[in-house]
Amino acid sequence: MTPEYRQRMVLGGMVQGVGFRFFTCRVAEKYQVAGYVRNLPGGEVEVVAEGGRGEVESFMEEVSRGPSYSHVVGVKTYLEQPTGQYRAFGIRY
Repeated sequence: MTPEYRQRMVLGGMVQGVGFRFFTCRVAEKYQVAGYVRNLPGGEVEVVAEGGRGEVESFMEEVSRGPSYSHVVGVKTYLEQPTGQYRAFGIRY
């Protein structure tokens, strides 16, 4: 079954080397969303999440604040067509 909602975010600022990916995985478990988080070569972090609309929106809101040692500056948000290709949430390298 294809999830009802998919969102992608690209977050800038001090988001690498501060536990952002592990924080995002914990938040994904809390909201039971599927997808991934990964560091981008330019120093940003990309997050893709699929699931129920309310869960994905709450997940993205919490992730956009980041863990305590991060400093998020600039968030680009993209609404995308859900694909159902993810069964869980994980870190991509």
